Amino acid sequence: MENASKALLMAAGVLLGIMILSLAVYLFSNFAGTSSQIHANIEENQIAQFNSQFTTYEGKDNVTIHDVVSMASLATQNNQAYEIPYQTADENSSYIAVICNGVSIELGYKPNQTTEQRKNEIEQKYNKLISNEVNNISNENGLPKYTVKVDISPVTKRVYRVTCNKIT
Repeated sequence: MENASKALLMAAGVLLGIMILSLAVYLFSNFAGTSSQIHANIEENQIAQFNSQFTTYEGKDNVTIHDVVSMASLATQNNQAYEIPYQTADENSSYIAVICNGVSIELGYKPNQTTEQRKNEIEQKYNKLISNEVNNISNENGLPKYTVKVDISPVTKRVYRVTCNKIT
């Protein structure tokens, strides 16, 4: 009888140990899943916030060349921050193309340029765009207006192309 009671106590101890280990494994996997979900939510929010800088212009009827240049400048900053050389719009890459009336107006990364050279090239290009539009102002309508279409990559979930067309 004495051996049977000791055997039952040992079995109960083993069972209790297995239950405690199972609970620890369950809690560990549950907390790990929650952590990765929080990280994914933070990343989604950052992408949505970045995309909103471009999507806010979509559907508006008062987009001017200044707004187009702002989008192109933001795209250029992104392309240079990721050190992506100039390329065509591709939904598999982080490169952002801004196309205005069929012409790409953003700049990619050029490794042989200094920061100052890149800054000067950007300023010259965008100032030329703005001055051309200002020179073509019609007296009754003011600055020409643009329609904006933003394409978001199904792969990266980020904006990869912004198309601006002058409203005639």
